[in-house]
Amino acid sequence: MGRNTRKRRTPLATKIVAGAAALAVGGGGLVWANFYASAHEEHSGHNRTRSAAAQVATIDCPDVGQEIRDVPDRARGEVDGELATMDSQITDAYQRLATTRRAQAGDAQFVQNAILGPLKDRRKAIIDRIQLEINRAGGKADDNLDDLAQCQGRPADQMQNGDGQNQGGNGQDGDGGNQDDNGNGAAGPFADDFVDINDVEPNSRDLENGFAANGDGGSTGSFTAICGVNENNLFNSDNLIVAPGVDNGAHHTHDYVGNQDNNAFSSDEDLANADTSCQNQGDKSTYYWPVLRLQDGTQEFDANDQGGGAEGNVGKILKASQAEIRFVGNRRSDVVAMPKFLRIITGDAKAFTNGVANANSSFSCTGFEDRQVTDKYVLCPEGSQVVRTSHFQSCWDGQNIDSTNHRDHVAFVQRDGGCPNGFQAIPQLQVRLVYDVPAPTVENGQVQNPYAVDGFPEQLHKPITDHNDFINVMDEDLMNKVVDCINRGEDCQ
Repeated sequence: MGRNTRKRRTPLATKIVAGAAALAVGGGGLVWANFYASAHEEHSGHNRTRSAAAQVATIDCPDVGQEIRDVPDRARGEVDGELATMDSQITDAYQRLATTRRAQAGDAQFVQNAILGPLKDRRKAIIDRIQLEINRAGGKADDNLDDLAQCQGRPADQMQNGDGQNQGGNGQDGDGGNQDDNGNGAAGPFADDFVDINDVEPNSRDLENGFAANGDGGSTGSFTAICGVNENNLFNSDNLIVAPGVDNGAHHTHDYVGNQDNNAFSSDEDLANADTSCQNQGDKSTYYWPVLRLQDGTQEFDANDQGGGAEGNVGKILKASQAEIRFVGNRRSDVVAMPKFLRIITGDAKAFTNGVANANSSFSCTGFEDRQVTDKYVLCPEGSQVVRTSHFQSCWDGQNIDSTNHRDHVAFVQRDGGCPNGFQAIPQLQVRLVYDVPAPTVENGQVQNPYAVDGFPEQLHKPITDHNDFINVMDEDLMNKVVDCINRGEDCQ
């Protein structure tokens, strides 16, 4: 079930956007300013109307990677590479959207003709290659994938997170929106992305999906992995799970704890032979998540790099003051061992445009953790810290360490605490990250010095896109200890 290191691939579109970004970089970061291009640039009523009609805040593309099924193993690497190129195309198109606002204000068809039309053609070419690669490897590609080539422009007044709640920012006016970047040089977050924790109702979020607690009838123990808070400063913008062998496959920077040889080009053998930051040296698992940044103008090490400032991820990287990594049991049954090199992603880095079906991580404050929100960043009172929480899928199909869309091989428990048919309970990974974050100031519909998770630029740094990743690289003895502790009802580390 191991994976081989593949030849380094830098998608063509990454090279294109890198060149375009270099032209736009100033003061250490790509300025994605005026995403709701000002309708006030034109003074006649006719032009103001055209500007409002043409106004597009971001690009919404179908997630091809979530729709592909049954890719033969020998085609998996090539398909992953093609999907990574598709992500880079969206980044490139978004960069063009963000830097052509005057042209858009003067031509209501500019976005369609100059951005979305060419993007559709490029995506169609990649989909054709994906279908060819699947068929060559003995699979049967879905002929309907072509329907996913077309992307849409999302207007400023229709900014939604997928569940009907308006997330369009603030400060909009009757001309279709006049929102700047709050002076932080990044596409979001905006004032409407924040909520005072005191305004969140206790227990208002349905926590059954991914957050079900242990029950008396099941496995009630726990195992805590102590792996630090990335004291070794291991950062990169790769994603070994989604885009193996592709440089900057994540388009945002990750924190890593545990395995110290984690990049896009690491094979399973590399992971097994690597050092680990975990106290228990039998745990070489990799635990990683997008960094949290304070958008305060700080020029970080990646201020001019892809994945960093060149893709709108700007400001000071905030390390967690605490990174609590815990495995717990199942409410209804014992758990079985995870297979080595099992990959799990929880949450969705594209949830703002994909919708909330896979959104899972949540924000809270210390002292208020009965109040959890997935679609807002929280404003904590003095003396309270920001908390990010992710509870992973804890049912496994019993066969695969990964799947084509990186989700189908694992599942959440059902409402009764049991696993779906054909799945068996494994230890549930729970990650709790605590941060000392200076509280942003929200006044008159503007937010100053906001914090935000890194993300794909077209996702506008929405909190709903927070996510967390895990590759199990525990040795057999340690995994057996984890399972025994949980099934015996003990608390171990």
